[in-house]
Amino acid sequence: MGFGIIKVVSKQMHFVQMNELMLRKYDDPYTKLKLIFERTLELIDTYHPDEIAIEAPFYGKNVQSMLKLGRAQGVAMAAGLSRQVPITEYMPKKIKMAITGNGNASKEQVAKMLQSLLKLKTLPKNLDSTDGLAAAVCHFYNDGKVQVGKSYTGWEAFVKQNPDKLR
Repeated sequence: MGFGIIKVVSKQMHFVQMNELMLRKYDDPYTKLKLIFERTLELIDTYHPDEIAIEAPFYGKNVQSMLKLGRAQGVAMAAGLSRQVPITEYMPKKIKMAITGNGNASKEQVAKMLQSLLKLKTLPKNLDSTDGLAAAVCHFYNDGKVQVGKSYTGWEAFVKQNPDKLR
């Protein structure tokens, strides 16, 4: 799971941090979810974000991968909602379009554009962290206004906007 943090001062975007959770060494999927939840809370408690932008789930070729990704995203969202931080989801193509002008851009193209925009000296070897940073930059470019995706301000808003997900 990659993440990126930017700070906005006087309508100017400034790079703060990007990184990723290295979860491959854990075999148990529930341990991975627990670590995602805990690390997301730690980031929220450290940086006190006003908002969280997240890449919306997408359907790939492998249904099992999609389910795992959806669980991971849900756990990260739950951490944000537990701290009352509004969350906005963006479709992957929307993020790529916001960063590069091309909704079908490669991870490498997105990373290079972020490097240029934020004057980053180097890029990480694994581009999951630049994916997380791209979601934050996309949200900045959308000025916090949701054009595609959903936004939640807390559990109450999530439940109200998603009655079909309750059983």
